Amino acid sequence: MKDSRKISPELLETIERYYNDTMAQQECTHFEEQLHNDAAFKALVEEFRITILGIETQAFKEQLEDYHKEIPKHQTLAASPPKIRFLSVTKIAIAAGIIIAIGLFWFSGASSNDRLYSKYFTPDPGLPTTMSSSNNFPFYDAMVNYKQGEYAIAISKWEKIEQKSPDNDTINYFLGVAYLAHQNVEKAVPYLSKTINNSNSVFLEDAYFYLGLAYLKSDKKEKAKQAFQKSKSEKSSEILKRMD
Repeated sequence: MKDSRKISPELLETIERYYNDTMAQQECTHFEEQLHNDAAFKALVEEFRITILGIETQAFKEQLEDYHKEIPKHQTLAASPPKIRFLSVTKIAIAAGIIIAIGLFWFSGASSNDRLYSKYFTPDPGLPTTMSSSNNFPFYDAMVNYKQGEYAIAISKWEKIEQKSPDNDTINYFLGVAYLAHQNVEKAVPYLSKTINNSNSVFLEDAYFYLGLAYLKSDKKEKAKQAFQKSKSEKSSEILKRMD
């Protein structure tokens, strides 16, 4: 079994891009959504930030001391020190080693299923909220809340529509994903299950993917594998490889 506390180079690079403001807008949005929705992931990233900043501060302090030794005593330093910038991936790896050493990396008590779920779950980006018909206003009104991360409000609005149209695959799909984003796996599964019952649904592949994540989060490994196999998406294939 692999050491569950080792950090992947991909995550190191992702954190570095985020703090150096070099992320593409879409990637940044997804990253911040995960920070908002996953308390464990947010704590991990914050721990990296503090550790990296501490290393850079110490490095700058040592450089400043060397500079003091080299300049004549009558000279004065500039009013403001150079701006501290986050480290390269190589140096972040050092920070990762420190975090691992003190047992803080990714909450070692978390299961491998939880870590896979946290790595691959991001809420569906949703549908465009340009409304072509006033009859669709309640749905798109809730979609605005959903896109703003107000999942409880979106769920409340969509459930009223679902009561009138219980077999609507669009409503069922977004209710399932919204419940996952709201960290309520138990309620997400029935809606996603209803979605995949409609073999003609445009959300079929995505619904299988999110259903697989829901089962993964619930430690129902075999059901998760079955759902991912039917999804056939690239992310599903990646998860299946990691589960084996």
